Amino acid sequence: MKYLCFVVFLAIVIAQNYSDLGVEAASSGGFVSRKGVQFILNGKPFYANGFNAYWLTYEATDPTARYKITHGFENATSRGLTIARTWGFNDGASYRALQTAPGSYDENTFQGLDFVISEAKRVGLKMIIPLVNNWSDYGGKKQYVDWAKSKGEKVSSDDDFYTNSLTKQFYKNHVKTIVNRVNTFTKVAYKDEPAIMGWELMNEPRCNSDRSGKTLMAWINEMAPYVKSVDPNHLLSTGHEGFYGDSSPQRKTSLNPPSANVVGADFIANHNIDAIDFASIHCAPDLWFQKLDQNTRLNFLKKWLEGHIEDAQNILKKPLIVGEFGVGTDVPGYTLAKRDAIFTATYEIIYASAQKGGSGGGALFWDLITDGMSNYKDPSAILLSEGSSTVNIISEATRKLGSINTKVKFSRKIKN
Repeated sequence: MKYLCFVVFLAIVIAQNYSDLGVEAASSGGFVSRKGVQFILNGKPFYANGFNAYWLTYEATDPTARYKITHGFENATSRGLTIARTWGFNDGASYRALQTAPGSYDENTFQGLDFVISEAKRVGLKMIIPLVNNWSDYGGKKQYVDWAKSKGEKVSSDDDFYTNSLTKQFYKNHVKTIVNRVNTFTKVAYKDEPAIMGWELMNEPRCNSDRSGKTLMAWINEMAPYVKSVDPNHLLSTGHEGFYGDSSPQRKTSLNPPSANVVGADFIANHNIDAIDFASIHCAPDLWFQKLDQNTRLNFLKKWLEGHIEDAQNILKKPLIVGEFGVGTDVPGYTLAKRDAIFTATYEIIYASAQKGGSGGGALFWDLITDGMSNYKDPSAILLSEGSSTVNIISEATRKLGSINTKVKFSRKIKN
């Protein structure tokens, strides 16, 4: 108890006196860019694994809870992880919302996000930040549509988010507010912050009302160049799950889970525009194929990853990040060995691509929690301090992937 009190006290001191502790001098190694199918950092190819932690800003809004962010980040970097993905949104009137109404922001919550980014900078993590949610959790596109409806707009479906002029303006305003935010700890605008690796347009964009994919494609064609126009320093992706569309009929037939054919997304078309810098996929065979056995799911995962890496390499000619992967303890027949098999296969496929200078840029597991967060322990949560066999797999995979960065020189020919 005494130790916990000390940690809480220390977190408050850090939060209140961050600029005095020399955070401005801390460096996370420059901006991540890309050349061809590779990420580039400090003049060298950059391959990096990481994690999701959607809860970071929510917890960091309370200064007495910021030690959780510090512990989580330090545990992650001690295991060699270098990328953290977290929400850049929390829309609506909910507790600790970031955007409480269109264009109105809670300063305490914004300072929570400031702290998260500043801590990432201090320990050397890179951040990937989605800008809105497809789902109603934390507001999402549904909240934007509800806001438009309250302003007298004739909207009914959540998918009107993609076409209504007012919801699109709300989104652009949010993007502009986020990228121009000056961090209260580092005094650096987000758009000038190298600790941010990149933005995602949306977490898991879907448009079920238009299975042709044209509506979502039009929205990406409008919003991706807009984001790049207000922040040319950072990389941009879609936040895509990786579902194929009409532009890839063979892949759509052979790789898509059956439920994916109605979501109006198109992995190739949605990433194949100049303003999108890297491809994003998620992998959740335990959710997509709940009635199938574990071996069948594992085989699907391998084909899913290999197919997308191949297409990112040869068609998109861009790097690819596996933005979410994992397996829940609530899956029928779950065992730790089966979870380990999923993690091992994912990392091995990424590593095989990276060894050849390929497009497999890294994988971010879902999701990291830290000590004292039992209320966040969902079935997929990983506690690094437990030192489980899964954690050992994460550590070894990250070490191997990181070693490529020291061996591969920028002077080698990089495929375009």
